[in-house]
Amino acid sequence: MKNYIIWILAILITISAAYYQRRTGPTYPRKITSDFAGRTSGITLPRSHETDENCPVILNIPDHSVSGKIIYRPYPSVKPWDTLIMNRHGDTLEAGLPAQPPAGKLAYQILLTDKDRQVILPADEPVVIRFKGHVPASVLVPHIFVMFFAMLLSSVAGLMAVWKKPRFKLYAWLTLIFLIVGGGILGPLVQKHAFGDLWTGIPFGWDLTDNKTLIALVMWIVAVFMSRRDKGYGWVIAASVVLLLVYSVPHSLFGSQFNYETGEIIQGIIRPLII
Repeated sequence: MKNYIIWILAILITISAAYYQRRTGPTYPRKITSDFAGRTSGITLPRSHETDENCPVILNIPDHSVSGKIIYRPYPSVKPWDTLIMNRHGDTLEAGLPAQPPAGKLAYQILLTDKDRQVILPADEPVVIRFKGHVPASVLVPHIFVMFFAMLLSSVAGLMAVWKKPRFKLYAWLTLIFLIVGGGILGPLVQKHAFGDLWTGIPFGWDLTDNKTLIALVMWIVAVFMSRRDKGYGWVIAASVVLLLVYSVPHSLFGSQFNYETGEIIQGIIRPLII
């Protein structure tokens, strides 16, 4: 197998992993389609926002006979639903979901009404939005870049190990270094800015993002160690497969969640959604 083909395959694997994360992450905007008011329109509902301001919900609905309101409540909760009236500004209906503390969540739905009927969006279940602290771009951008570059290096190392390329050990070491920087250093800094804690995985909690990073790091430490003692092809292949599986778990699936009764941040869940 030519080295350039290995790199092409590794790039395709990494792009696929990034696309899958984008499609399944529970904090990415929910996109729905509605045929209300005689026209089909795409509506995007936010599922993540920062704590320092209300979250704007803006619907492009040119028909001025249509009015809207948002019903919402803390998530999870059995409290009564609160209501926000959406104000019209030209062709849009707008309202702001009230800001919540870091890791606070709201469940909400949109009610649209015209002279003939009322619809609720989304019709199946409420959208859940999670609030987080501001993460500086100087921390977030390097974290994302380094983590996906680690995925690329991992794929290269694994494919080179499959075809027993001598340089697979070099790329195994590089993968481990980038995982340590991206997941072991920058990842906790992102968590600290967003939710106030550096680490909420084992042994302090069950945050899935932290724990899957820990699993990947341990696996690659073992793979690099074993590749020094013997040829280690199988260990590097296994570590690259584990990292691919780790990236297949939707980001923030079991993430931090504010407990409205105790005022503490715990580990919660938002079901993933393919959008």
